[in-house]
Amino acid sequence: MEVDILLPAPVRSILSTLQQQGHSAFAVGVRDSLMGRAPHDWDVCTSARPGEIKAAFPGKCLSAPGIRHGTVTVLLEHTPYEVTTFRTDGAYSDHRRPDSVRFVRSVTDDLARRDFTVNAMAWGRSGLTDPFGGQADLAAGGIRCVGDPDRRFQEDALRILRGLRFASTLGFTIEKKTAYAMFQQKNLLHQISEERIQVEFGKLLCGKDAERILRKYQSVIAVFLPEITPMIGLEQHSPYHIYDVWEHTLHAISAIAPRLELRLAILFHDIGKPRCFSIDAKGIGHFYGHQNLGAEIAKTVLTRLRFSKETIRTVATLVKYHDVSITDEEVRV
Repeated sequence: MEVDILLPAPVRSILSTLQQQGHSAFAVGVRDSLMGRAPHDWDVCTSARPGEIKAAFPGKCLSAPGIRHGTVTVLLEHTPYEVTTFRTDGAYSDHRRPDSVRFVRSVTDDLARRDFTVNAMAWGRSGLTDPFGGQADLAAGGIRCVGDPDRRFQEDALRILRGLRFASTLGFTIEKKTAYAMFQQKNLLHQISEERIQVEFGKLLCGKDAERILRKYQSVIAVFLPEITPMIGLEQHSPYHIYDVWEHTLHAISAIAPRLELRLAILFHDIGKPRCFSIDAKGIGHFYGHQNLGAEIAKTVLTRLRFSKETIRTVATLVKYHDVSITDEEVRV
């Protein structure tokens, strides 16, 4: 399939400058462009070594901690662009970052270290470089690891959550072997910082397919959010509910606007029910006080995941008062 990608002028300038000096250079992160969406940012990979990159852009390079991994930040038109030398990665002893890198001259070798095929494509002078079938997976709506999924997740466990986030936001299906590896390697998420989990989970929760992903991968989510586990399968024994607590929550998530505070509030609105459950002589279930308990659980979880104080306060308030009826007269006032 022939494709064309319109690169921003600064990115074209970076590629042209490097190519004029005899280096290979490609724009990476072209997934969104191939989907007809505006990318959030543009990065460049190149055969040039860090010193050669700096020499190609005198006075335009910013000091950055990523340089030991081959990344130089080039400032053009007041916008920073990361330019990274082709590399392969060494061992990942912390399941997050490589202990060492080795610079290489092949863009294919560089793309081979990336997480998913849809992210392992590059655009250069000769068009699209796609050695792992990312374009086909993009067309099919699939998330598939580059190479061995177990190895990819052992290298960087955050990739598990990134894959779920992509599936949720893009509406994609996770390929069978990749999904199996996510379940097998899920406990590696304990090695990932709460801040990084917070970012990925927030995006996942606001995705158009959050309900489907949370349902299918609930045991993965429960690694860093174990408070959801008692909700799963808890029948409500109520004439007002046809689903168990977890299913009710998932349906409610799909019914609310994809704003982070709202989605979090819906996720936690009934999280206090398992500890407040009672059943009367008629077999009717009750959850007295679950609103207040749910607000406290929400505060605990969101604090643990390093959400902002404002977000915590907003979500806890919404959970605490979610059962309060508001009349038309009160709204007018």
